[in-house]
Amino acid sequence: MNYEILDALSQITREKSVDRQLLVETLEAGLASAVRKKHGLTAEVEVKFSNDTGAITVALKKTVVETVEDPALQLTLEEARAHQPNAQLGEVLTFPLPIAEFGRNAIQTAKQVLIQRVREAERERVFKEYSDKIGSLVRGIVQQVDRGNVIVKLDHSEGFLPAREQIPRSYHRQGDYVRAVVINVDKSAKGPQVILSRTHPDFLKRLFESEVPEIAEGIVEVKAVAREAGFRSKISVYSTDPRVDAVGSCVGLKGSRVQSIVRELGGERIDIVPWSQDASVFVSRALSPAKVMDVRVQEADKRTMVIVADDQLSLAIGKGGQNARLAARLTGWKIDLISKTEEKKRQDLERANRIEIEKLELGEATTEKLISAGIETVHELAATPLEKLIETPGIGEKTAAKLLAAAAEYLAAHPPVLAETLAAEMEFTPEMEAAPEAPATDAAPAEPAAAEEATAVDAPASEGVPASGAPEGTPDA
Repeated sequence: MNYEILDALSQITREKSVDRQLLVETLEAGLASAVRKKHGLTAEVEVKFSNDTGAITVALKKTVVETVEDPALQLTLEEARAHQPNAQLGEVLTFPLPIAEFGRNAIQTAKQVLIQRVREAERERVFKEYSDKIGSLVRGIVQQVDRGNVIVKLDHSEGFLPAREQIPRSYHRQGDYVRAVVINVDKSAKGPQVILSRTHPDFLKRLFESEVPEIAEGIVEVKAVAREAGFRSKISVYSTDPRVDAVGSCVGLKGSRVQSIVRELGGERIDIVPWSQDASVFVSRALSPAKVMDVRVQEADKRTMVIVADDQLSLAIGKGGQNARLAARLTGWKIDLISKTEEKKRQDLERANRIEIEKLELGEATTEKLISAGIETVHELAATPLEKLIETPGIGEKTAAKLLAAAAEYLAAHPPVLAETLAAEMEFTPEMEAAPEAPATDAAPAEPAAAEEATAVDAPASEGVPASGAPEGTPDA
C-alpha cells in the first residue's frame, strides 16, 4: 500500500480545499502525458489509481491491423502474436507498463500537471466564493502597503484595497485588522483579485447591519445611503414594527452603536434620517439639521422646491453644497433651495406679471371655455400649443389661431415687469436684501431642537440625528 501518495492527496485536499476526485483525475492525466512522451503523442494510455491502496497501474493499448499506419496506436498480427499467440485482426491488446520505466521524468510531468490543475481549481474556487460575496463585509489583516494601495490577507485569498477606495486621511499599517466591502472580483491572468472598498455606500450599510441587531433581523430597514467618505453621510431607515424606533435603534444607548461606526470611519459625520413615503416629508427630513418651512413637489420632473428661513439657507446648502447634495442623493429627488425672502420676491414678481385672461376681452363664452380648460392667464394661453388648444370644446382651428395671435400681440404690447423695477416700486433697498443673509459657514442654530420646532412638516424629534458626537452647530469637517 502506497501511503505516501494517499497522504499527499489528503493534505492537498485539506489545505487547498480541492476536490479529491479532481486530484486523482489530474494525477492520472499527468502520468498519461508522461507515457505519451515516450510512446507517441497519439498513444492510447490507460492509467488507474486505487483510492484504497494508492497503487497506480499504467497500460498501453494497441489495435491489431494488417498494415501499421500509426505505431503508437497499432501493431501487426505477427507482433501481436509474439505477445499473445491467439491474437486476431481488429483485436485491442493491453500492454502493462511499469512506472519505474519512466523514472523521474514521469514523476516530474505528473507533478507539473498536478500543480497547474490545483492552481486552476483554487482560482476557480476563490472566484466563485468571492463573486457570491460582492456587497458583503469582510475582515482581514493588512499584509502590505504599496504606494497607497493595501494588500489584505483574507480567509482564503488576498484582497486589494486601492487608494481611491480608502477613506481620506486614513492610515493602514502592516498587521492591522481592517474591514471593507467586496465591490468586485477581477479574474486576471495571475488569479482572481478581490477588490475591496471602504468608501462605497454599501460599506456604511453593512456596518449598520453588523452593529444594529434590529437591521440584521429585518425589523429596521435601511432604505438608502448617500455618502461622501471621510466627511459626511446620510442614511435613511424605516421600522416595520411601529413599536420600534428606527433612528433610536441605530443610535443605540447613549449613542453606543453609531459611535462605534463613526470610529470605524475615522470620525465621519453620520445623519440618520427617518424614511417617509411622502416626498415632501422625506426631503425636509433629509435636509436636517436645517429648518424647512415648505416643500413643493413636482412629480413629473421628480423635483422639489424647498423654502427655508433666510438664516437657514446656508445650513441647508451645507459647506460646498454638501448637505443639499447628500439630501438629493438620499431621496432621489432634485432639490431647489430658496430662501423665504427670495420666494416672496418671486411671488410678488409672478403677481405683478400675471395677466388675467379677461384682459383680452374675448367674450364671456370664449373666456369661460378657456378657464374651464385650465387657461386662466394670457401667458398660459400664449404657451398653449395650437393642437392642444383645438382640443378645447367649442374652439375650432381658426378660433384657436386667432386666440394665440391675440395673446402674442397683447404680451408684445405689455412687456413683463422686471425684478429690478418691482424692487424700485416697493422701495426695496440692497441693505434690506442683505440683512437676513446667513453667514457663509454651515452652522446650525444654537438650540438643536429649534431646527424642528418651526418645520412645516411634522417630523419626530429624532430626525436627522447627527451621529458624529459633535454639536449640530459645528461646521462640517
